[in-house]
Amino acid sequence: MERESQRNRGRLSGHVYDSIKERLLDGDYPAGSRVSVEALRAEFTVSKQPIMEALRQLAADGIVEILPQIGCVVVGYSPRDVEDFFEIFAAFEGALAGAAAQRRTPRDVEGLQRVLDSVTARSNRAGHDESATYRRENREFHAAIHRIVASPIMADSSRRLWDLSDFLINTTGTPLPLSYVTSERHREHGEIVKAIADGDAGKARALMEAHIRETPKHIAGGATTASAASAS
Repeated sequence: MERESQRNRGRLSGHVYDSIKERLLDGDYPAGSRVSVEALRAEFTVSKQPIMEALRQLAADGIVEILPQIGCVVVGYSPRDVEDFFEIFAAFEGALAGAAAQRRTPRDVEGLQRVLDSVTARSNRAGHDESATYRRENREFHAAIHRIVASPIMADSSRRLWDLSDFLINTTGTPLPLSYVTSERHREHGEIVKAIADGDAGKARALMEAHIRETPKHIAGGATTASAASAS
């Protein structure tokens, strides 16, 4: 009975964790804002314990901070932090793309191309819903590359890095920064797929690194791009 109760608590806190994390990754909570434990308790109709367990896990992910006398606050990162993160992230994802080019099979390439076609089919419309959808489809594209590599330890590490990447994109710069560059990002995806299909590990690595390294520029320049798009 006690074990069953523990399992139920674990499933409940996991559900709360996943729900709050998705909101944070979509930018629903701005950097520096407070996350109300009481509001979450009322929304999920649960006790304080699963809410706190979920927030502690999010704190371990580097997304929120739990501060004495203040409560839970969404972490704010400096532009320098963002630049440093994406520099490291670019090298990591570049290594995975290079490995995918070495390990791919014809079936892998077909599957990756299907994912790319599905993602590219999305229109380049601005707005929160479209931005959130692009975020999820973008991760599916990169996850397809990770599946080719077939390394559980690398995939788990990449998931954590992708969570932080999405969080930084949607909380540290201008609103919806990737909503206005989806066509450009899809084009880069296509070039990466071709390099992987050709078995060119060096090119796949270099293209992926450049693709990821451009992200801070888009975060900082989203407002300028959005203004230009609305004026045209």
